[in-house]
Amino acid sequence: MNATLPTALPNQVTRLLIANRGEIARRVIRTAQAMGIQTVAVFSDADRHALHVQEADSAFALGGTHSVDTYLRMDKLLQAARMGHADAVHPGYGFLSENAEFAQAVIDAGLTWVGPPPAAIRALGSKSAAKALAQQHGVPCLPGYWGADQSDSTFAAHAQQLGLPLMVKAVAGGGGRGMRLVTDMAQLLPALHSARSEALAGFGNGDLLLERALLRPRHIEVQIMADQHGHCIHLGERDCSVQRRHQKIIEESPSPAVWPALREQLGQAAVALAQSAAYVGAGTVEFLLDETQNDKPFYLMEMNTRLQVEHPVTELLTGLDLVAWQLRIARGEPLPLTQAEVQLQGHAMEVRLCAEDAHFRPQTGTLTAFIPPRTDLGLRFDHALHSGAVVTPHYDSMLGKLIAHGQNREQALHRLSTGLMQTTLLGLPTNRAFLGACLAHPVFRAGQALIPFLNEQADALRQTLMPSEAAQQVAALAVLFSQQGATQVLPAPFARPVRMGIGLEKNEPHEGAALNLSVQELGLGQVQLQVGGVTQQAQIDRHGQGMVLQLNGGLWHVQAQACTNPNGEPLWHVQGHGAEHFELWLTDMGHSPPRSSNSAQADTWLRAPFNGKLIKLHVQAGTRVRQGDAVLVIESMKLEHRLCAPRNTVVQSVSVAEGQQVGPGQVLVQWGEAE
Repeated sequence: MNATLPTALPNQVTRLLIANRGEIARRVIRTAQAMGIQTVAVFSDADRHALHVQEADSAFALGGTHSVDTYLRMDKLLQAARMGHADAVHPGYGFLSENAEFAQAVIDAGLTWVGPPPAAIRALGSKSAAKALAQQHGVPCLPGYWGADQSDSTFAAHAQQLGLPLMVKAVAGGGGRGMRLVTDMAQLLPALHSARSEALAGFGNGDLLLERALLRPRHIEVQIMADQHGHCIHLGERDCSVQRRHQKIIEESPSPAVWPALREQLGQAAVALAQSAAYVGAGTVEFLLDETQNDKPFYLMEMNTRLQVEHPVTELLTGLDLVAWQLRIARGEPLPLTQAEVQLQGHAMEVRLCAEDAHFRPQTGTLTAFIPPRTDLGLRFDHALHSGAVVTPHYDSMLGKLIAHGQNREQALHRLSTGLMQTTLLGLPTNRAFLGACLAHPVFRAGQALIPFLNEQADALRQTLMPSEAAQQVAALAVLFSQQGATQVLPAPFARPVRMGIGLEKNEPHEGAALNLSVQELGLGQVQLQVGGVTQQAQIDRHGQGMVLQLNGGLWHVQAQACTNPNGEPLWHVQGHGAEHFELWLTDMGHSPPRSSNSAQADTWLRAPFNGKLIKLHVQAGTRVRQGDAVLVIESMKLEHRLCAPRNTVVQSVSVAEGQQVGPGQVLVQWGEAE
């Protein structure tokens, strides 16, 4: 490191405002307090009882619920900093973390900004500006157009020159918002319009760029750190190729596809880009790695001028605290390590737990039961969860991040899978079980998952989630005896018939999947059940917040939680593991007539699958639609979701209007007869 460079004047960081919420706010609070720095939290009305509010040294209300009224209000955040006597601001990620105006406002207020200089954010925070800078410094980029002329005609002309396939991208923000793949020129204009709309709503900037699309790449990103003295190093790469809706859900390091020489090339390119903009602080340079070429070339995607969601992967791999590095850099201290001193040990892997179902549809509701896994033996859980936590549609769907470290990839993968199995999340749909299926898939286990992995494997993964008959029977027993255990002393003289609907989804009718059994209590926790004429024996015992069941000699650990579906009807959420791991939603159908799997209502109505705001309505009464036509667009958790016609038909009536908030199960459109 160059010791002859001038030393920056030290900044005071003694009281830190965290301009964020949830698990990242808790993460920053943890390190700041360990460094002796007092913390100031902010909160919306929806987050009044959140854990980050309780754990900070002080907290201030922002007033309001939606992001635009709270965590995106610069004036309110700066007022909270003044009221809390903060001398520094950490933006976390998302919200205003990559907003150069906010960074400048913090500095102009006489506070220390824990992030890159505003000029660097402007130069690199825009994908188009970053690509222009990268080309000047020899960092490889895919062919594309990222000019100032944003007219549809200009994009169409450049699309013809570039050829297919193409990717439309928002120049601002991240998280997969404002991205559309174009494989046919007829898709270009709709892609431009929907990407522009989503980007404008998500980032306040509807500018787009075009670039040639790689159809089977890996997503590789490099963590860099730079101080105020001109030093910049990288901390290895992360492989983030497993994604849905262009959003990462599994990240790991090192990448199974990167060898030492390629790692050095990626690192040098990332450092060159950062230094070209006089970067300071934590940042991540993202690349696409072309697996179809023998030499595996890589191309710049963008640079995220902030701390990443997946930074714990690098922390476990290096043994470093990146938030502590951010704070020390903001105080003017030099980097504590040179590039040669950085050591990558073992393997680390992370999954993002989200409030969504197996079809990636965002979900809201109350977390009625939460038990985290054991976090010894190389497991870490960054979250802001507790029993009774309410997940609203106003913010991102991510609930937390489970991260594992091991001596090698196999050990890290095993620890992460075990940690997922040990995590109890009941009351609302999550992707916990789906993540477990991803980790168990042979393509992922072999380290061969590319960006199209979920597009190609999602349906097969969902099929693996349906439990065996034995697991369904265990789930039914858990529901029957969850409030009180099986009679401990006195046997029941008669068997009772039980009929339960079995399903993988909370918000969809469990039709055509009924479990019929006969149950008789024998006393001392013993139960006899008959299924299809076969008699089986079970032993049921309470254990902590759940129960232990023995069914025909097999041992199961199970938890069941009562809740309601969007229509207010009772149902049960059951999670268990034994011979297999399972998660189910059950309804009591003991007094319901058998229902056909082809519901007339499902054929007649289009219902909202989740909470959100209806931002676009493409039809009205009398509109003829064909199967697959876009009917309306719902915005939920920062993303736009198109709902399409299930068949060729005519719209009989529309029950909603643009701008209206809708809830799961709400009727939106009524269809006429099929054509």
